[in-house]
Amino acid sequence: MVAVACCFVAGPASGWQQSANSAGRRVYVEAFATKGEAARFRSDVTAELRKLNYVSLVPDESNADLILGGGGEIWVRGYRSFSPRSPEKLPSNGVPVYGGYLSVELRNKNGVTLWSDLVTPHEESEDVSKNLAKRIAKNLAQAIGHLESPTEVRGSQPAIALHGAGATFPYPVYAKWFANYRTEHPGVEIDYEATGSDAGIRKLLAGELDFGASDSPNAIGEIAPREGAKYLYFPSVVGAVVPIVNLPGVTENIAFTPEALAAIFLGKVKKWNDPILTKANRGIRLPDLDIVVVHRSDGSGTSYAWTDYLSQTNAEWKTMVGASLTPKWPVGRGASGNDGVAKLVKELGGSIGYVEYIYALQNHLSYGKIRNQNGDFVEASLESIEAAVSHAMEISDELKVSLVDAPGPGSYPIASFTWLVIPNRIVDDAKRNAVVAFLRWMVGPGQRQAAALGYLALPKDVVIREEDAIGGIH
Repeated sequence: MVAVACCFVAGPASGWQQSANSAGRRVYVEAFATKGEAARFRSDVTAELRKLNYVSLVPDESNADLILGGGGEIWVRGYRSFSPRSPEKLPSNGVPVYGGYLSVELRNKNGVTLWSDLVTPHEESEDVSKNLAKRIAKNLAQAIGHLESPTEVRGSQPAIALHGAGATFPYPVYAKWFANYRTEHPGVEIDYEATGSDAGIRKLLAGELDFGASDSPNAIGEIAPREGAKYLYFPSVVGAVVPIVNLPGVTENIAFTPEALAAIFLGKVKKWNDPILTKANRGIRLPDLDIVVVHRSDGSGTSYAWTDYLSQTNAEWKTMVGASLTPKWPVGRGASGNDGVAKLVKELGGSIGYVEYIYALQNHLSYGKIRNQNGDFVEASLESIEAAVSHAMEISDELKVSLVDAPGPGSYPIASFTWLVIPNRIVDDAKRNAVVAFLRWMVGPGQRQAAALGYLALPKDVVIREEDAIGGIH
């Protein structure tokens, strides 16, 4: 793998210099771990970074203070014909339609992430490599002034082990957090089982865990209503649940109305060329193919977010099924975990399911656009998730607020906080101190590591309220 190197040299008035207390940080840029034209992409990123007035080159990683790198994959999903009369989508008769993602991270030499981002290609692009390179450089330039130096790694501490289990929705970012926290705090070991929200909360209630995790703000109330006052909910990140489809021959992302999604999961719409779908997807040839519904088989906060959305946007769904960790599905095949749903949809032509955003990207699956309250069909992205959070928090200051069907332009309709669920009383002093310390790290440095994995960092006003709520653990 060939690497490319750059160095950021901050000018005298730069925000980087003020935040990082350095006259100039040298940044080595690794080759992005992409398939295909990796060398071309490396060259495009270099060219864009050189346009910034505080960038120069260094020869290798040993001369750098920080490392910029990333991984992921961009692929051609198909071709859109130049001529509407020509049904063939061939390289010689159309423009490529792209899918994929790149996770980008800026790390220090200890491997601790200081900034991260996720960039996805526009469906059509004359030069996808250059387009992505420009966005990476732009986003990094905007972030530099807000970066902070990480806490120094501490010396030896008493060995403390914390055990958690629950939601699969946030598992990718939790796995990264717990590994990085161990690097910075060698005396604390945190293990986590992605068992699904229902199983994790039940173990927490049974006293088998130090913390649980759920994407449902009503996880305790649904399982053990009388126990709710004994636990605190701490938002960790914001994610999105997306409808994923496997529709052979269709390269475009399908547009869904709330009515169409409810009808599909109620079993009332059985064909992909049903009028309720063709009306929202003019110009796309939807096949005369049976719809295969895939849903979670385990108790799941992802299912809660999905069914909460359907309940809030469709009266029939609310009456017949409702919002639940373990809904009684009218139709469909079950699979365990976000990963299980993604894999089953990938195997079954004509299928539709729902997963957390990053699982769709990692499994090369098309994820649909959904009509929001403004009447716009919006695709999941960090920008559309941020819009949903911003508009939802304007009308609520609760840490357990639902973000689904948020109003406002650009809002993605199925966004959700995901929560760590912590007992409000922890008898063991060492464990209580360790839990509190991790929570404070999570809402601070941990947030900078979320974007590369497809999660939105918590808004500042949420962090402020959460820092106050951490004091409620005793």
